[in-house]
Amino acid sequence: MTHIIADISVSLDGFVTGPDPGPDNGLGTGGEALHTWAFSDDPDDHRILREGTARSGAVVLGRRLFDLVDGPGGWNDETGYGAGEVGKPAFVVVTTSPPQSVRLTDLDWTFVTTGLSDAVSVAREHAEAASSAAGTDLDVVLMGGGATIGSALAAGLVDVLSLHLAPTILGAGTPLFTGGVPRTLVQRSVTSTSTATHLTYDILRPSPEDPRATR
Repeated sequence: MTHIIADISVSLDGFVTGPDPGPDNGLGTGGEALHTWAFSDDPDDHRILREGTARSGAVVLGRRLFDLVDGPGGWNDETGYGAGEVGKPAFVVVTTSPPQSVRLTDLDWTFVTTGLSDAVSVAREHAEAASSAAGTDLDVVLMGGGATIGSALAAGLVDVLSLHLAPTILGAGTPLFTGGVPRTLVQRSVTSTSTATHLTYDILRPSPEDPRATR
């Protein structure tokens, strides 16, 4: 079964970038500390990164994040999604209009202009096709940015929330949680390393037949 997993690094005070993020400063001031765990030599950090990318049948991201990773200072063979870990999944970008050109032409890009829900549906189709080819269940991973994941949570599109809580306080930046529909979470796992606390939650949804929350 394909699940929709929101997976993102966040500071102790709830920010997914530092202050003043921009095209030449994608993670904002001090935001690099959020992703220290992804480059760690700790075996648990490495396992979590490997398992997270290995389960990815398709990846959803917003247009601002696409412009950063596809820009001149963005992804390369060493820093791309799951670099050196797994094969490359399909990438689905939520945007109002497709870009005129793409630098990372070796990746499978799909640009969806009809909203986040449609983008998630397209990504699910990619993930299910990849699952069939691989002979194992693969998931859709929402990798960000923060506004994309926040909107997906508010819209009830997410099954699992995977947070990498970095031991840093940024003070300002892009917040992950800005309100919206309350969600009940059930903790699935916690792994602590020297660089992050990795938290996984199932998201419970209210059932029309039962006032209690069910997945």
